Amino acid sequence: MSSQLRTLLAVLMAQAVLGLVFPAHAEWPDRPVTVVMPYRAGGGGETMVRLVMQQVSQTTRQSFIIENRAGGGGTVGASYVAKERPDGYTLLASGVGSIVVAPLFVNVIFDAMKDFTHIALFGGPPPALAVNSAFPAQTLQQYIDISRSRPQGITFASSGYGTHVHLMAELLKSLTGANMLHVPYNGGGPAMADLIAGHVSSSVVSLGTVSQYARNGSVRLLAVASPNRVRDFPDVPTFAELGYPQMTSVTWFGLSSPADLPRDIALKLNAEVRAAMAKPEVIEKLSAEAIEPGNLDPDGFTQFIRDEIVRWTPIAQKVNATTRPAASK
Repeated sequence: MSSQLRTLLAVLMAQAVLGLVFPAHAEWPDRPVTVVMPYRAGGGGETMVRLVMQQVSQTTRQSFIIENRAGGGGTVGASYVAKERPDGYTLLASGVGSIVVAPLFVNVIFDAMKDFTHIALFGGPPPALAVNSAFPAQTLQQYIDISRSRPQGITFASSGYGTHVHLMAELLKSLTGANMLHVPYNGGGPAMADLIAGHVSSSVVSLGTVSQYARNGSVRLLAVASPNRVRDFPDVPTFAELGYPQMTSVTWFGLSSPADLPRDIALKLNAEVRAAMAKPEVIEKLSAEAIEPGNLDPDGFTQFIRDEIVRWTPIAQKVNATTRPAASK
């Protein structure tokens, strides 16, 4: 073996060893990172995403910029990210709405399991069943009984056709036989406004959206989809304790990137997010919105999304086969 060849082999071996100790992406991030929020500013989940990414920004000493790209139930922003470079500088605030539920109702250019690297789970607020304060039902069973006694059923508002909360309501109908008429809106805010005004009788809605109105008595909560009772609403039972464990769910958000993100970046981001969500001040702020922080590694989060797709696909198929969307309000 020539001396030149021996020198070349020595250099390559040294580079390989250095690569194991110091991954090629060890300096990430060395410039601002964009996190695409696939909903309008101020929409569901944005407060949580901003809170966590601010903590990550402090520890990495780099800016994480939230960019709103709304449309298509979150699929416009998701589609945009799916086509970007997997270098860790364009991320998606992914969620059950944008990458699990909405693609079951609209055509999308991405595959949630093939076109993304799923990094970390933030968590999210549970949906709740709320009624107008003048509505006679005080319990879930009374709500079901009243719905069955009315030929036209009980109207329920949602933040839109083909959303997570819409599917939660459809699941409730399927489990209980309740006679419920869907009235879709363009967002949770307009749905809540009409619920408070009495234009609709009920709503399956994110607890984060309805909590302030439940506190001031504008609406009444009959059940919540969290695994356990919510600290701020200890008198509101969970669906599970009322006999419907299938109704346990949260409107979750997480962090994803275009497919093939380098593993070291995914692991670093996952560790940063989990550390941020473990801080007492973050836990306290999230608890006020009934959000239990997620705590999954990238592989666990990826399996979680796969399970969510399996869970919601047959429900969406049933909705598509039996209902047609009315004009959104």
